[in-house]
Amino acid sequence: MAKSVIVNPRFCVPGPMELAMVRDKIASQYGNFVISDVNGNMLFQVKKPGFGLHKKMILLDSSGSPVLTMKEKTMTLHNRWQVFKGGSTEECDMMYTVKRSSMVQRTTKLDVFLGHNNEEKTCDFKVKGTNWLERSCVAYAGESNVIVAQMQHKKHTRHTVLSGKDSFSVTVNPNVDYAFIASLVVLFDVVDRQEPPKGIGSDNFEAAHIASNLVK
Repeated sequence: MAKSVIVNPRFCVPGPMELAMVRDKIASQYGNFVISDVNGNMLFQVKKPGFGLHKKMILLDSSGSPVLTMKEKTMTLHNRWQVFKGGSTEECDMMYTVKRSSMVQRTTKLDVFLGHNNEEKTCDFKVKGTNWLERSCVAYAGESNVIVAQMQHKKHTRHTVLSGKDSFSVTVNPNVDYAFIASLVVLFDVVDRQEPPKGIGSDNFEAAHIASNLVK
């Protein structure tokens, strides 16, 4: 496919890009991420700023410079997040918006609208979860079946439960902006944790997920 530059051309490469994403605070809705390539070189970190009125996360590059700022928009029904250039949260620097596809979902689905798509009649990208137990997802170009990236949530072991870490393996297709995809996986993880499937209490949601995926 043609080069999909969303954040910066330096994050687009001609071959597939494999990302290893490790999240702390396994039982918490929000966590900090370390994102590396297959050789273990750190590419990004995702960190939460200190206390504030808005839920916010910042994607930093390996030098610690802000690449993107993700901020949840308050008082919305679809868990809408706005993503801004660098460390800004000014409207003029908004690059794209991510929100639930619908208010009621059996599995998490997100619609992504680029900054110029003001009417939001058709999404520019879509992220679809597989099922709530696996917590994996696939990202598509618009409403098509063209896959741009896939995320596989790794099964928990006793070691990962004790360490408090959560791991994700992400394959980004050639010429797709991997900083953009990393931000979508982070937001998918946050939204996916916000509301348990019907019939499962929120207090038991994370425990049920860990127990169902625990491998020896």
